[in-house]
Amino acid sequence: MTTTRPTTRGSMTDVDLEYARVRAVLDRPTLRLMSRPTSGVVLAVFRTVFDRDVQYVPADRMHLQVEEHVTRLQATGARVPASEQPAPQAQAQAQAQAPDENRPNGRALCREWVTAQWLVRSNSPDGDEQYSLTSHALEALSLVDTLSSDRALISESRLAMIVDAVHRWAARAEPDPAVQIRRLDAQIAELQAERERLASGDEPAVVDEDRMRDGYTNITDLIRQLPSDFKRVEEAVASMHREIVEDFRNEVRPIGEILDDYLARTDTLMQATPEGRAFEGAFELLRDDALLLRLRDDIATILEHPFAAGLTSAERRTFRNTVSILRQGIEDVLAQRRLLTGTLRDQIVAHDVVRDRELDAVLRSVNRRLAALMDGGGLRDRVPLELLPPVAEVGTLRERFYDPDTEAVPPLIEEPDDDVFEELDVESLRRHGGPLLAELRTVLRSGTAESSDRAFHGLPPEHRRPVELFGLAHLLTGRPDFETAAATVPHHTVRPDGTAVTFTMPTADLAPPVPSGDDDTLEAR
Repeated sequence: MTTTRPTTRGSMTDVDLEYARVRAVLDRPTLRLMSRPTSGVVLAVFRTVFDRDVQYVPADRMHLQVEEHVTRLQATGARVPASEQPAPQAQAQAQAQAPDENRPNGRALCREWVTAQWLVRSNSPDGDEQYSLTSHALEALSLVDTLSSDRALISESRLAMIVDAVHRWAARAEPDPAVQIRRLDAQIAELQAERERLASGDEPAVVDEDRMRDGYTNITDLIRQLPSDFKRVEEAVASMHREIVEDFRNEVRPIGEILDDYLARTDTLMQATPEGRAFEGAFELLRDDALLLRLRDDIATILEHPFAAGLTSAERRTFRNTVSILRQGIEDVLAQRRLLTGTLRDQIVAHDVVRDRELDAVLRSVNRRLAALMDGGGLRDRVPLELLPPVAEVGTLRERFYDPDTEAVPPLIEEPDDDVFEELDVESLRRHGGPLLAELRTVLRSGTAESSDRAFHGLPPEHRRPVELFGLAHLLTGRPDFETAAATVPHHTVRPDGTAVTFTMPTADLAPPVPSGDDDTLEAR
């Protein structure tokens, strides 16, 4: 009879190592969320509040929605999470005022979920507080969606996707140029044969609805994992952000060495974590606008297939928003990286070397004084030490000093010179004033001219100022030949200083003349 001895690694067996690894996985927030008795309520609230198109929810709205949804599920008999209970006096007062003392507290539940690393509370660009799901919560929701969907675990599309991916990466990993050339020639020959078949009039090989739905299910499984993947990268950058800031605050090295170190870490920020390296590779691929445009067109082509008629509106909207999910995930990660860069810049700029030296000198003097007291004192000697320094008694200080200009006498007011301004009369004022409507109305009604422009040119030079054209247009408003004139006629005007200026405007026919007794008719026309 033989016995099998456990394989040891150091002082631990294989089962101990596996147990430690499994416990580390089970302690992750994702599985803690899935394994709780109230996980069904929590995940249902997360899926309801954070729709596939909603990533951030204002804090006040989040509290109200959580309280409403949990209360509704509690009424149906579901086991709901218990929020923090208020103080005894506040609880007694709440029970006296509200008939339902067991109503859950949305704010307390959100606070607990933030502590459990299922929610993140941050500030929006407007300064308002908002909530968003962590990568752990998104991963749990993705797992629920995957397990709740009807799909075959092994299918033709999934195996074809694996085979195509392996073939593509094997071609990229091939170091022999001759082998790569043979691979390319085979692909070119295959594509050329397919093109010639279609060019000859053969029908394209259309995939049936069952196979198309199977391929769509595999694609949506991958798309469903994108938000949690992007959020995981964002959280990795935020964790590095906190570590760098903490290291900077505890730094005791020279300022030059600090700057070199942190600038180097900023340059290699995304290469420091596995998530960052994966995101850099995806970012290089996704920032190609032509690739994203082709992806959008391919999604539209898939949705035009007959199998898409069986999809719900929510499934079609989610599948169509794939490009938006990619862009939003990239933007969130880049925003977190910009925040880290800005924090480093602010820390470097705000680092006061003089203040640090002064504080260091004070601490060294305190240590020297303590060493002197310890050398000269016994074990039971007491040293009077005040917690706060005494208040300095300072008399009233002058806030203002003597200024001779405040007591100087202001200069005398000069007498005005009456000859500075020219004397003005009524004619000079009229010459620089508005249009002379009386003179214009008289010449238009006189009947001496066949058109308004000739009547205007018959006026004396002092009555043909540029401003008179506004008065002429006012008097001719309402005449059809003036308002619908297709051509304009030059009007020669004379400014008050004697310079001539020509303007063009429509003209009106004055024959037959308008009766002189009807003043309102001319203006109405």
